[in-house]
Amino acid sequence: MTSPLTTPTSGVRWTPRLWGTLLVLCAAMFLDALDVSMVGVALPSIGADLGLSTSSLQWIVSGYILGYGGLLLLGGRTADLLGRRQVFLVALGVFALASLLGGLVDSGPLLIASRFIKGLSAAFTAPAGLSIITTTFPEGPLRNRALAIYTTCAATGFSMGLVLSGLLTEASWRLTMLLPAPIALIALLAGWKLLPRSEREKDHNGYDIPGAVLGTASMLLLVFTVVQAPETGWASARTLLSFLAVAVLLTVFVLVERRSPGPLIRLGVLRSGSQVRAQLGAMTFFGSYVGFQFLATLYMQSLLGWSALHTALAFLPAGALVAASSTKVGAIVDRFGTQRLIAVGFALMVLGYALFLRVDLDPVYAAVILPSMLLIGAACALVFPSLNIQATNGVDDHEQGMVSGLLNTSVQVGGAIFLAVVTAVVTANSPEGEGASPQAVLDSYRPGLVVVTLIALAGLLVTLTGLRTRRKRPSVVVAVSTPKEAERVAVRD
Repeated sequence: MTSPLTTPTSGVRWTPRLWGTLLVLCAAMFLDALDVSMVGVALPSIGADLGLSTSSLQWIVSGYILGYGGLLLLGGRTADLLGRRQVFLVALGVFALASLLGGLVDSGPLLIASRFIKGLSAAFTAPAGLSIITTTFPEGPLRNRALAIYTTCAATGFSMGLVLSGLLTEASWRLTMLLPAPIALIALLAGWKLLPRSEREKDHNGYDIPGAVLGTASMLLLVFTVVQAPETGWASARTLLSFLAVAVLLTVFVLVERRSPGPLIRLGVLRSGSQVRAQLGAMTFFGSYVGFQFLATLYMQSLLGWSALHTALAFLPAGALVAASSTKVGAIVDRFGTQRLIAVGFALMVLGYALFLRVDLDPVYAAVILPSMLLIGAACALVFPSLNIQATNGVDDHEQGMVSGLLNTSVQVGGAIFLAVVTAVVTANSPEGEGASPQAVLDSYRPGLVVVTLIALAGLLVTLTGLRTRRKRPSVVVAVSTPKEAERVAVRD
């Protein structure tokens, strides 16, 4: 692979081409996050215009999650086998076309289909983009800085999406669907010129077709089951049978991967404690935040009567803090290591969620809501880049796409599962009847906020096990499954 970076030292001057490469990848990550956050505010307008029921509107969101979460494992390995640049550019082109389609359709099913296609394309751009960074920037300060900027774009896109959706929906919900199209097209043209070329993996021992089918099917069914469970009932026969089918598919998938000469996921990677902690951390981090945002949005709009734009601006300090810290986090990681930063970040997140439990029906924003937003923003600035760095450190170039897909899968599956759990807790505590008082509704939200806090606390406890391990042994070796791979050097946890 050719690279615009030629000197693997921390003092190297970044060339314009190198910055251009990073900006193209950041644009794709920005679009993924932007697209997720923008659609939520536009749903009421979409429903009124297209005559969609509440259950149909849910699938405008869930369709994207289903395509994204279900195909990430396949997307990551495809980038390794067929070339990261090629996969990234093709998927980005599909994303642009699907955005255009979503803004022009006059049918609910077609809109849902366009959202699924966008999620599918994001399942290929996300791991391909992350693996291009990790194979272009050498492990160490340069990669840490690049990943800090890259992951910051996700948080920035999510925050800006909330604000932009409030503004664009005032004119037309179609603008929220169309906005990503020109941005994706510009990124595609720039990427065609700037992205480093990568060769296809030659010694990959064939294509793991059974693993790809089983892995994709199990992830699609898992996400589908979790998304539908609050509506069909967690204890319903349909939900239980679906979870049983997921368990069977995953069991067969593991058996196939253990015997495959060229597996979709090399299971030996998961023998590394550092890797497992990164994956579990990603699940609890994103799962707790999605649950918090869901409840906080309901609280601000339904109980306080704030507009969509007002609500988006309330979240903005957290996103602004993440954006402002983007160029600094890499240096902090270099000094203190990923485990310490993740632990500190999770501690701030737990504190932020716990403070939000103080909200009432007449809150003072500066004294009650703002402190939580700032703590959560600081946590996101520390945790998300550090998780990406920890998951990709010590991994060979030819497996970077695989690990990137695995990390993004943990993020999406964690978000889907824990959001469903939080929703179920709130529903179980909701007051009966339509005439419930606002205080009773607020009281039904508090158990959900407690669950959100406990999820983040679980992430903190998982991270602390890594700190204890580090004190006993200063370095770890990424687990291997063949003697040849045992030559891999030790990496800092």
